[in-house]
Amino acid sequence: MQDIIKVDRKLIIGTRGSDLALWQANFVKDSLAAINIEAELKIIKTQGDRILHLSLDKLEGKGFFTKELEEELIAGTIDLAVHSHKDLPTENPPGLIIAAVSEREDPSELLLILKDCVDVHQKLSVKYGGIVGTSSNRRKAQLLAYRPDLDIKDLRGNVPTRVNKLRDENYDAIMVAKAGVYRLGLDLSDFHVEELSPGELVPAPAQGALAIQIRADDKELFTALQPLNHPGVAEELAVERKVLKLFGGGCHLPLGCYCRREDGGYQVFTSKADEGDDFPDRLFIEAGSTEGLAEKIVAYFATDRVFPKKIFISRDLSEQSYFRRAMEKHNIEVEGRSLIRTVPVINKLDSFIFRNVDWIFFSSKNAVEYFFQLEPLLPKKVKFGTMGSGSEDALRRRGYFVDFTGEGIDTVDVAAAFAPLANGKTVMFPSAENSMRSIQQGLSPETSVINLSVYETILEEDPEPSGAEILVFTSPSNVEAYFANNLIHPDQKVIAIGKSTGKKLDEIQVRYTLPYSPDETGLAEAVFGVEL
Repeated sequence: MQDIIKVDRKLIIGTRGSDLALWQANFVKDSLAAINIEAELKIIKTQGDRILHLSLDKLEGKGFFTKELEEELIAGTIDLAVHSHKDLPTENPPGLIIAAVSEREDPSELLLILKDCVDVHQKLSVKYGGIVGTSSNRRKAQLLAYRPDLDIKDLRGNVPTRVNKLRDENYDAIMVAKAGVYRLGLDLSDFHVEELSPGELVPAPAQGALAIQIRADDKELFTALQPLNHPGVAEELAVERKVLKLFGGGCHLPLGCYCRREDGGYQVFTSKADEGDDFPDRLFIEAGSTEGLAEKIVAYFATDRVFPKKIFISRDLSEQSYFRRAMEKHNIEVEGRSLIRTVPVINKLDSFIFRNVDWIFFSSKNAVEYFFQLEPLLPKKVKFGTMGSGSEDALRRRGYFVDFTGEGIDTVDVAAAFAPLANGKTVMFPSAENSMRSIQQGLSPETSVINLSVYETILEEDPEPSGAEILVFTSPSNVEAYFANNLIHPDQKVIAIGKSTGKKLDEIQVRYTLPYSPDETGLAEAVFGVEL
């Protein structure tokens, strides 16, 4: 346990005057009081607070929300400044340091949608062509990548002001950080709220954390503040902010970067575009330590890096699919060709089968399509779970919201996350014949499971080999069909969607990489991370 150093003077905390800034400053004030350090607040207006008619990328310089606080800190009129860490430039002014970093609030994003502008059939649930408010080029680029039909309009002001602008119907939807909404305890019950995890929409570097800044020569205060510091969070943020620094960016750069410690190592999600209107490149990378990690990430985005000329994927893709657009940005030809066909195995459902069903869980888009071809009469209370966003999108097209979406490609992890929701309930699993039933195996004995085979898979005979530099396999059946008569060339790279697909490749001793998520965004990240 750290020794608590007593400070014999009342400290002056510099802060902006917004509701969120005051919450943050009072949080630090209360934390100081808990270690017997008295403090008071001094409200300071910043350039970002005064100039509200311009978007952030039109403001000159950096530190729009921090410069004036730092100037007072240097002048000695305040003892410490409390910042949203994401607002800070990547380098402290001479004579200032970050003395402590708070615990990190959930860095997810929230999409708040007027209820009469909700369309469940659309990804993200905003109606086609909807007006979405945000002042962030990072959010704009990622939103347009998912939904190029959206009309993104500038939105400035503090969090309550932005929410009220939505209530006034100036927009159909707005995007805000979950951390700010949570800290202010805002009532969002009059909106439809969609939460986007850091893997779906990559947050700003250091989003969700607070930074306490002091003068570098105030050694006593630095020591006194250490009980408020969280070194593990600081280490993760250092990676994100180093990436931002290496790209030379500020608030206007369409860059998202999120680092987290997982299973003894580190996972980093990065999204970067040149402008807010550009399609962003995505990268997911894992490493055992943070040493050199930021430099490695930035190297993937080098302008002179070599991309493959052609990619094969064992799936038919539309011209507007996320994956195809991500590849064509770099003039990569996409050969989309399924090596299997599917056929139904039943043509009628007895409505009695749904009498006690609480959940229906889908592990594939095919399961969704063949299940609903049977025109099931579902009870109103039934909830839906999916393994990844592909199945979720298929359900949306049918007009259904999803109550649980598994994150990642490991069915063990998804089952562990779903198990508490399914405990004591009855769960139906529409699936292919001979399905591996991995999710079912991870549920508790108190969960009643109904396995319902709705389709079977038939392999294509003698499929043509592909000369693409990267082969992407989307299912075990596609692996089985391709390698029945074909071999892999030594210089070809392989990506597998899901661990079950990976296991099939293991059986034939083909090396492969796994994306973080089994959707088109995850595939784009995986391809971007392949070194030829």
